[in-house]
Amino acid sequence: MNDSPLIFDRKRVGLHRARAAGDFARHDFLFREAADRLADRLEDVTRTFPLALDLGAHSGQMAQMLAGRGGIEHIVEAELSPTLSRKSGAALKVVADEEFLPFAENSFDVAFSALSLHWVNDLPGALVQLRRALKSDGLLLAMLFGGQTLKELRQSLELATLEVEGGIAANVSPFVDVRDAGSLLQRAGFSLPVVDAEVITVSYDNIFALMHDLRGMGESNALLHARKGFSRRKTFMRAAEMYQEKFADAEGRIVASFELVTLTAWKPHASQPKPLARGSATASLKDFL
Repeated sequence: MNDSPLIFDRKRVGLHRARAAGDFARHDFLFREAADRLADRLEDVTRTFPLALDLGAHSGQMAQMLAGRGGIEHIVEAELSPTLSRKSGAALKVVADEEFLPFAENSFDVAFSALSLHWVNDLPGALVQLRRALKSDGLLLAMLFGGQTLKELRQSLELATLEVEGGIAANVSPFVDVRDAGSLLQRAGFSLPVVDAEVITVSYDNIFALMHDLRGMGESNALLHARKGFSRRKTFMRAAEMYQEKFADAEGRIVASFELVTLTAWKPHASQPKPLARGSATASLKDFL
């Protein structure tokens, strides 16, 4: 790990997941969607991956979606919360922090992570550890929330806090910018990086239903210096009004955006294609234009 600033309270992240464990199945739709999309990526790869890692496994959604795919014979689930991990029926499970992986180098053929890495303080460091845990020519498939996630909630809370209290407090966690994700993979030593993003829009009756769902997902605010609560009830009520005014659909339901950023990359291997050396081209681009 490097000297990246501490943004998230990792203990709080684990507590939020543990609190959500009891009723997690009623709120896990985004995790199932992310796992399904990552599993679909294996259909484009003509290889088998006998041993897989699922980092940030929650209650086992990734393993369920991977059943019968990619020639996977064994999946090791690593989850920060032991309470949530017990909800999974997987045979191979370990309680592990995404920031401090306990695995030996060159262990896995493929590594997955479905909506977990957005809570790490040092994302480049976590990616380096994943690269080390992969075998040569091993595949990384990870999905995390991007910068457009909960933009409506963030704007409503900021405007309400500014109006009612005369200042702005951090109430929604920051997320990775899709434009930076490719360079993060390269910094971590991966080859052939590909990054893409898609926004899923979900509707709710009101802001309170959204907040209830986020709590049920274990995705409540875990900023290290997060406000312990709204200093004024009036602030939150005003945020609810603003959300309804600015982001309601035709049926009067509010919408919430979740940007899913997918990272695809490989651990370097001699067999992988490499760019030609600079100046080695045998034709001029102008001949084709």
